[in-house]
Amino acid sequence: MTRTKLTDLNDHLFAQLERLGDESLTAEQIETEAKRAASIVEIADQITESTKLRLGAAKLFAEHGANILPHLPMIGKSDEPTATE
Repeated sequence: MTRTKLTDLNDHLFAQLERLGDESLTAEQIETEAKRAASIVEIADQITESTKLRLGAAKLFAEHGANILPHLPMIGKSDEPTATE
């Protein structure tokens, strides 16, 4: 299974920007690309907000240590094995 990374999101956003800037597109193709871009932006916004939430939780953990874990039950839970497993 391939894991998509935030750098991949960046690549998709810039690729879409290039498609929108293609001067050989017809008006119909531009409309299609604009709709596609709007969908990509909606998804990118959700990914960004999710990442901000995870970062905020990680900061709380860094500041308060394990004492904060009862309030943040999802920190540290992952399908990937840790170094101690």
